[in-house]
Amino acid sequence: MTDPASQHASLPHAVFLQRMADGSGQAAFIVLRLVDLLGPEHATLHPDAFHYQYVATARCCRELPPGATETSHLLGLVRSTADAFRQQSTGLVLPALFAYAHYLEDEMRLEEALDVLDTLLQVGGAKLAPADAVGARLRRARVCRKLNAFDAAERAYTEGGEMAAAIGDRHSELLSRIGRAETLRGRGNLLEAESLLRGILVDAEAIGDRYPQALAHQGLAVVLSTGGRPAEAIPHEWRAFQLHDDEVARMRVLGDLGIMLLFVGDPTAAERALTEIVRRGATHDVLDNALIELMHCASFRRDRVGFERWREQCDARRESMPPNILVDYTLKAGIGRARFGQVDRAERLFASALKIADEAGLHEFTFRIERIKAGLRDCDCPVAAAESDFRSESVREVSASLAQLEA
Repeated sequence: MTDPASQHASLPHAVFLQRMADGSGQAAFIVLRLVDLLGPEHATLHPDAFHYQYVATARCCRELPPGATETSHLLGLVRSTADAFRQQSTGLVLPALFAYAHYLEDEMRLEEALDVLDTLLQVGGAKLAPADAVGARLRRARVCRKLNAFDAAERAYTEGGEMAAAIGDRHSELLSRIGRAETLRGRGNLLEAESLLRGILVDAEAIGDRYPQALAHQGLAVVLSTGGRPAEAIPHEWRAFQLHDDEVARMRVLGDLGIMLLFVGDPTAAERALTEIVRRGATHDVLDNALIELMHCASFRRDRVGFERWREQCDARRESMPPNILVDYTLKAGIGRARFGQVDRAERLFASALKIADEAGLHEFTFRIERIKAGLRDCDCPVAAAESDFRSESVREVSASLAQLEA
């Protein structure tokens, strides 16, 4: 079922074997092979055969680092799989599979997350409760979208939305529509994405559903900012922060808000938003992005000491950065070098960023890097045009709210 990369090998769950070195990848592979025994094709499996594999799998997991988050997820999966087999109820393993997929997605191990969600759909099959079937498809669609597998994402969003409508689940139906709008944005169709999100926002407000409202505001902010209207985007982003109840989501919003505030020439407010992420803690990708943007803020203000401090923290995390974050870091490190007059070092960093972007198929980054390389001695060209945005009433209100948040 996995769409991106069409699986790394014909062996089920082979994507986990890329992490053989740390031991958890092999353990995850073995655990998911145990979960596979709950599938309909193993309906006549003898209990002794299951018990033998269960004992071996549990022993493997006990050798993992105790207290590690992934260890807890894998041990939970082993226990819930045993309960599901013993009681002949695959529903008992679903919460553990959902939780593990969510953890992997937060860690940006997206192909692994997709594999877990495919496993969930496979072992659940026709026995999945309607709500679980909808939830799994929407989660799968989101992971596909993050992998830039837009066709697969659209299919899953549409399928999940139709299933939600059939059971009268307005909340999930709205989430499906938001996901399709995000897919349109990913394809570069900003006009249609904006129109769809504004319609979703009206519908979500009409039924008083806060979470879709937050996501619609957040999506609108990104669409407007991407379309060169950051001053219009900032109030939507702040409203999303106010509406979200989940701390992880709130930190992600603050990260986007910091980027937009810097773009309109307000580095002080941007740093307030980004520093709040570092202070509170966040998922791996959100924290990576916050550190990169704090480095970018420092170079914007020509703070050489601050730039080096944040750059060192980013550099210590680069080995675990996915390509889209790594190319962003390399690009902004190059911009920083150029701002401090180190043009030769900047050119080398831009060349490295361009190579990463080309190899990963990140075409938007490729175009952006080429434009910056062409005007290397003009790294701050957008700032003067954005200064009037900083003086707008709506942006000043958000900046003042961030100052109160910091206090």
